[in-house]
Amino acid sequence: MVEKLSAEQRAGLAAGLPEWKLVEGRDAITRAFRFKDFSEAWGFMARVALLAEAQDHHPEWFNVWNRLEITLSTHDASGLSARDIRLAQAIDGLLPG
Repeated sequence: MVEKLSAEQRAGLAAGLPEWKLVEGRDAITRAFRFKDFSEAWGFMARVALLAEAQDHHPEWFNVWNRLEITLSTHDASGLSARDIRLAQAIDGLLPG
């Protein structure tokens, strides 16, 4: 069974993942991305898909042209878990600079 984040782990979210925000009314985190065009957004989504598959943890996402929103929550934990943090960090690692 996957465990929800502890209070201590939650306290470090803002510092460790400054671009990710808590979802109002839900135990999840989200981040919005904007790219040059659809092709760049789709390429990023493909790289995220490979990470997600390797981690067996799949995001919720929404894409329109050059915009992408990713939401992470662990269904098996009914909320945020360490799996979400690992995937968010890996996603951030795909971005330049």
